[in-house]
Amino acid sequence: MIKGTLWGVLYLMLVLAPVLVMFIVPHPVGREFWRELSVSLGFIGLAMVALQFALTARFKWLKAPYGADIVYHFHRQISFVAGVLILAHPLLLFVFSPDTLKLLLVWSAPWRARAAITAFVSLMFLIGLSVWRKRFKIEYKRWRIIHALLAMAAVTFALIHILLVGHHVNMPWKRTLWIVYGLFWLGLLFYTRILKPLILLRKPYRVKEVKEERGNTWTVVAKPDGHSGFSFMPGQFAWLTAWDSPFADSEHPFSISSSAKKTDSISFTIKALGDFTARIPQLQSGDRVYVDGPFGAFSCDRHPHAEELVFIPGGVGITPIMSMLNTLADRGDQRPVTLIYANKKWDEATFREEIETLQTRLNLRVIYVLENPPEGWTGESGFINRDVMERYLPDCTRQHRVEIFICGPPPMMNAVESVLDQMHIWPGDVHSERFDLV
Repeated sequence: MIKGTLWGVLYLMLVLAPVLVMFIVPHPVGREFWRELSVSLGFIGLAMVALQFALTARFKWLKAPYGADIVYHFHRQISFVAGVLILAHPLLLFVFSPDTLKLLLVWSAPWRARAAITAFVSLMFLIGLSVWRKRFKIEYKRWRIIHALLAMAAVTFALIHILLVGHHVNMPWKRTLWIVYGLFWLGLLFYTRILKPLILLRKPYRVKEVKEERGNTWTVVAKPDGHSGFSFMPGQFAWLTAWDSPFADSEHPFSISSSAKKTDSISFTIKALGDFTARIPQLQSGDRVYVDGPFGAFSCDRHPHAEELVFIPGGVGITPIMSMLNTLADRGDQRPVTLIYANKKWDEATFREEIETLQTRLNLRVIYVLENPPEGWTGESGFINRDVMERYLPDCTRQHRVEIFICGPPPMMNAVESVLDQMHIWPGDVHSERFDLV
């Protein structure tokens, strides 16, 4: 909590620093309030855009207090805020000083205006393609390359615009602030595009086996090749690169499904949902892959005080839950555990047999909820609703006694979270893994 607060304060300071420096004397005189407001909003928006690189650089120490899904969600949402602030910068100028509209005439505008237009157009394309990537069916790897190029163009030309305008960089130490921002940005690019891939290149993994599971999923088991691998908390995830080098920008995030007690190999259970995941069955024993991890805060290890644990997965959302169940079993943990597992069909219940075995090793109660149950089914049918929750949830009235973990399709997670809220379960005891990082 303390680390998370400190990171939040630091982020706010870095966002506001350009504005605070802007008003320290000496500064340009005779400029109207609206013009200074316009510049202030532009500076804040640009600082936010520059800091976006830090949010996506996969620094474990940065994401640890929140969880990667929260950081990426913040990254997406703050990009809209930055876009609005940057858009407000020229709009205020146009409204209060209509003569500045001539700066939009690129063929006759000064270079400072051309740089600004290029930065703004790059940013708008960046946001638009990110929002509508799936609608336009832009392939993930191609989108990542375009995303990176547009981001670099937006920041580069914005910095050029600031330096060419010169109103608020009229002192060497003020120029230094933006130079530092530029160097910070370049340093992040060097780390993410060169240094981090080099590190991963030196620590490859080899595929040990690929096992077919229920529900159109496959488990990839990989062993460290020439190194000791890494330790992780059960429930965390990692980025997997296959059929490519770490420089290729083709990694994908997957939850780890194996026990945290067994680090001689690592397993990912992957459902065929897209171009990359549909190729997983083609992996062969001995193939080289690269694993970047661990990441995420979705883990029962972060809540050792819990007297009971409740897991509510849907479909392939069972993956991080299996890591936690396997780890608890390997540790001999006998705390009461309730698993409420939703699937469309009985035959699609991934890890069904493994869960049955785990019931002999854990104090585990399992409830299956099937949307389309087979004939003669006597278990729960339909969806996980309030009736189901009230029947099977343990006593959650005391805070921190029971920790609840939810992972699955967004509609299912939204419904479960809504029910828990209606039941007045304390939000701090409910933990969700919304696996939509890109």
